Amino acid sequence: MLWALTTARAVLGHRAAGWVRTMASHSLLVAPPAALSKPLSIPSRLLLGPGPSNLTSRVMAAGGLQTLGHMHQEVYQIMDEIKQGIQYVFQTRNALTLAISGSGHCALEAALFNLLEPGDPFLVGVSGIWGQRAQDIAERIGARVYPMIKAPGGHFTLQEVEEALARHKPALLFLAHGESSTGVMQPLDGYGELCHRYQCLLLVDSVASLGGAPIHMDRQGIDVLYSGSQKVLNAPPGTSLISFSDKAKSKIYARKTKPVSFYLDIMWLANIWGCDDKPRMYHHTTPVVSLYSLRESLAHLAEQGLENSWRQHREASEYLHACLQGLGLQLFVKDPALRLPTITSVVVPTGYDWRDIVQYIMDHHDIEIAGGLGPSAGKVLRIGLLGGNATRENVGRVTRALREALQRCPRNKL
Repeated sequence: MLWALTTARAVLGHRAAGWVRTMASHSLLVAPPAALSKPLSIPSRLLLGPGPSNLTSRVMAAGGLQTLGHMHQEVYQIMDEIKQGIQYVFQTRNALTLAISGSGHCALEAALFNLLEPGDPFLVGVSGIWGQRAQDIAERIGARVYPMIKAPGGHFTLQEVEEALARHKPALLFLAHGESSTGVMQPLDGYGELCHRYQCLLLVDSVASLGGAPIHMDRQGIDVLYSGSQKVLNAPPGTSLISFSDKAKSKIYARKTKPVSFYLDIMWLANIWGCDDKPRMYHHTTPVVSLYSLRESLAHLAEQGLENSWRQHREASEYLHACLQGLGLQLFVKDPALRLPTITSVVVPTGYDWRDIVQYIMDHHDIEIAGGLGPSAGKVLRIGLLGGNATRENVGRVTRALREALQRCPRNKL
C-alpha cells in the first residue's frame, strides 16, 4: 500500500509540473480591465421611453434571490405559475403557452420559424418597424412574403385585409397590435374570424400593448400572440411570452421540415415548459433568475387586475395628450381611437432637432424619452407610460421637462 501511494505521488508530481509548465508557456496578452476594478454605478433615471420601463421593487427583490438549477422541481413550479399568468394576461386557455428565453424579437422568430416553411405564403401588415422586421425574418427562411404597406401612423382595415387574403391566399397574417415605432393601436376585433374564413392563421405582436390595452386572444380568434417582459410588466428585458392556438399547434406538428432554429423549436420548448404531458427533458438552460422576476411581474398584474391596468393606462395617456397639446405640440396619431395608450408619439416641433430635445431632458431631468424608430425616425418623439410608470405624477414631470427643453434647445426659425 505504501509503495502504491509513493508511486502515485511521484506520477502526479510529474504531471502537476507539466501542467505548470503548460500554463506558464504563454504570457497573458490581455491585462485585467481597470474599469472592472471600480464599483458598478447605475444612475437614478425615470424611463419614459418606449421600453424598457423601470422595475418595481417587487421585481428587483426577486432578481436578487439565489439561483436554482433550471431542472429543479421548484423552478418547474415557477414555470407552471408563469404559464398560468400568461394565460391570464393573454386571456387564453391555450395549453401551448410558455415563455421564451429571449426578448420580443426571439418570440417573433419563434412564431415565424415554427409556423412557416420555405415557400409558404405570408401576409404582413407593414406600418412601422415591427412589420418590417417580420417581413425580413420571413424572407430569410424562404417564405413568399406579401407586404401590405401603410405610411407610419396608418392601420389596416378589415376590407383591406380581406382583399389581400383573397388575392394572396396566405398561410399566416402578421399584425402589430401596438406599433411602438408610431404609437398606433391596430384594431383586432373581427380579424381572426376573417383570417379563418380564408384558412389563414393570425399572428399578433402585443409587446407594446399587453397590459395597457384590452386584448382577448381566444375571443378575438388570435392564433399566435406574443409579448415582452420589459414594458407594462416592468420586468427586466430578456424574456418574452407566447401562446399558440390548437390550429397553430396543428400546423407546427404537421411540418414537413424542421424549424431552422433548434433553440426556438416549439416542440422542444413545449416539453421543457410542461405543455406536452411528457417528462421534461433538457433543451437549454433557462434564465432562472429572470424567470423569478417575470413570475413576480405577472403576479403583480394579476393582483391589480387587467381591467384596472387598462383603465390606468387609458387615463394616464389621456392626461398626457392634454398636457402635450397644452404645450402646443401635435399628436402624431390623429384618431384618438387608434392611439396606443402605452406609447404616445408626438410630431417633432418645427425648427427643432429631436436629438437636442431628447438629450436635454436626459441631461437636465434624468428622464428618458425617445425619437422615432425605423420609418418614423426623425418624425416623432415617443413617450412611454408603461406599467407602474403610468401615473399623473410622471406625466407632470415629463411635461415640465418638455416645456423647459422647448425653451432652451436651439430652434431654426427659417
